[in-house]
Amino acid sequence: MLISWADLGWILLSLFIMFNALSVVVLSLTWLERKALGRLQRRLGPTRSGPMGLLQPVADGIKLIIKEDIIPSSSEKAIFWGAPLIVMLSAFMIWVTIPGAQDAVIKNLDLGLFYIIAFSVIGILGLVLAGWGSANKYGTLGGLRAAAQLVSYEIPIIMVAVSVAMLAQSLDMREIVAQQSSYPFVLVQPLGLVVFFIAGLAEVGRTPFDIYFAESEIVGGPFVEYSGAHWSLFFLAEYINTFAIAALTVLLFFGGWQFPGVELAGYLAVIWFLFKVYLVILVIVWIRGTFPRLRIDQLMAFAWKVAVPLSFLTVVMTAIYQFYGWPAWSLTLMSLAGLVWVGYAIYRRMAGPASRVAQTKKRIQARQEELMAARRNRAERTRRG
Repeated sequence: MLISWADLGWILLSLFIMFNALSVVVLSLTWLERKALGRLQRRLGPTRSGPMGLLQPVADGIKLIIKEDIIPSSSEKAIFWGAPLIVMLSAFMIWVTIPGAQDAVIKNLDLGLFYIIAFSVIGILGLVLAGWGSANKYGTLGGLRAAAQLVSYEIPIIMVAVSVAMLAQSLDMREIVAQQSSYPFVLVQPLGLVVFFIAGLAEVGRTPFDIYFAESEIVGGPFVEYSGAHWSLFFLAEYINTFAIAALTVLLFFGGWQFPGVELAGYLAVIWFLFKVYLVILVIVWIRGTFPRLRIDQLMAFAWKVAVPLSFLTVVMTAIYQFYGWPAWSLTLMSLAGLVWVGYAIYRRMAGPASRVAQTKKRIQARQEELMAARRNRAERTRRG
């Protein structure tokens, strides 16, 4: 079916509006993150540019645009130029079908969740090409590490999304939100929420999973040769993806734009949805200001030994719940049991070295006390004799 000029114009106008809206969102996220990290670290954050530093993101954007854009002479020019565009396109296109309210979506798709997952994977190609096209060994290493990390954590995201689709019996994002009118899915799938959120942090390269561009290890990863406007595209894509992960977390587990007991529509629904999304983003910033960066072996081990098995467990539990028609609280209990068991196992694993050191210190202290007691006894016998 051919598209009329009017429909094509409307689509282009919608994409232009969405791009500008996402750009404003990125500016707000950079300001919010700096302010929140400043409070966590007992600082003020941006204060000089504009009231409360609100113009600091604008100043940063202008700086990146006018900054000199250096291209290595030995690089593959076409790949070097195209890689940031691929990453940006992947981050941008998933927003075509992410709804902000029942009617606030550019194009609602029956397979919207499948479309989002399929397009988000394309960004991996852009990072690999960015490292390889730079003709820099550190950039190539960073690109390969990025591919290993993103492929590993894409699996848990996909499997948890499958379990949510099974609960809603649909891949339509609006239908998934509508199915949470009685209760949000976080109440029946807390394990799925935790796995999805952690894997989402790894997918966008947020702390503590910012390993593939770790400056202290590989001097910037696949972005090491990028500067100016090219680097700003990676920066823009990272924050758009962060906003997307927060939005998907709200849509899949927290009821989207729905307010308990109240039917919201129009601007009120969008405002309530954005409020939830920004709360999730504050949690992401809180995590950045709290946890240290993981080592690459810890990151990969967590993916394949913890996140991937748990994501498959969510699908199995959801399938059992759906097949036998059990009450919703049964899935909640199964999910909580899995979450508690894994949390306890991780705690024992992390606390193991410290507990062994403490036990060793106790044994040494007890041995020293025994030796001191023996010396006192010998001294007492000598004095009496």
